[in-house]
Amino acid sequence: MAGKKILLLSVPAGAGHTRVAEAIRACAATGYAQVEAIHLDAMAFATPRLRKVYTDFYLLLIGRVPGLWRHVYRLTDTARPDGLFNRLRRWIERRDCRVLADEIGALAPDAIVCTHFQPAEILAQRIAAGELSCPLWVQVTDFDLHRMWIHPHVTGYFAANEEVAFRMREQGVPAQAIHVAGIPTMPAFAQQHDRAECARALGLDPARKTVLLMGGGAGLGGLSRVAEKLLAVPGDFQLIALAGNNAAELAALRRLAARYPGRLAAQGFTDRVERLMACADLVVTKPGGATSAECLALGLPMIVNAPIPGQEEHNANYLLEHGAALKACDLTTLEYRVRHLLAHPDQLQAMAARARALGRPHAAMQVLETVLVQCNNPCEEAYG
Repeated sequence: MAGKKILLLSVPAGAGHTRVAEAIRACAATGYAQVEAIHLDAMAFATPRLRKVYTDFYLLLIGRVPGLWRHVYRLTDTARPDGLFNRLRRWIERRDCRVLADEIGALAPDAIVCTHFQPAEILAQRIAAGELSCPLWVQVTDFDLHRMWIHPHVTGYFAANEEVAFRMREQGVPAQAIHVAGIPTMPAFAQQHDRAECARALGLDPARKTVLLMGGGAGLGGLSRVAEKLLAVPGDFQLIALAGNNAAELAALRRLAARYPGRLAAQGFTDRVERLMACADLVVTKPGGATSAECLALGLPMIVNAPIPGQEEHNANYLLEHGAALKACDLTTLEYRVRHLLAHPDQLQAMAARARALGRPHAAMQVLETVLVQCNNPCEEAYG
């Protein structure tokens, strides 16, 4: 492993791809002294027009017209890889990502791991053209598989679960190229955290049932509105509301906290969300792949809401089918679910056990070790 350089490539189309890449980088930094892991945003090396398509346009679709994104997701999943649309798209991407290839050449990594399909596809084309010989790995960041994750000339894939691995095999990926590692989370999610210490740091009672609200309350009317609705529910429980970078919601939550002293902890952006989760018995969140993996790593049951059509809908289905989550489509349903789980602690405990059984807190370590083993024994042929 000595002196190995691993390049991690993500795309800021939502936070999940970036967080998964950062999780692998952090794992290398904390447990592999002789490994240099570099994380780059692939879109920082693309033309402005391509960045707009993969970041701004995507975020616009899921935020303003999610129904249209559902159709785009399905059409691109079923489109023929060698069809006119995909051939034109690959030509545009190759033309608009030349700077990325130059940067990779300058870095000369021993292996590349992509946490988004777009750089994986670009680099697979370059391997096919004989312009890149570095082993290329792909980490799928959801509990489902879209066709655009699969490319020839990829050394190996990391799947979130056995179903994703099965779908990969159905699409022609050799079994030996597939590794069921889970979705990587930061090293802190593989550690034990003292609930009492974390709760007291927030001004909360560690002995009381605690609900953590995440994801901006998307689809339910805003985080402060959700918090106010739940605080009106009878029962001995408290809330943590994570507003992130939304200053207006954070201000509203703080005003609400003043009306309910000792029952609501309003939080802005934090890079230590595991400490908030350590205080919680239940999480209300959008079912993003990275967030879901973090909850599962800590054995936290979820109530999922407002999934993005396509990948997050499939994530939600996975969590529901395995009994680790319930779903709320509106505020009334959310109130009912919370009331029900608080009144039935045995069910909440059973959901927590199922979440813990699904969790893979050491996924990042497994990914790194698999990549490093291949670097030291480069005998595996790339898929395709």
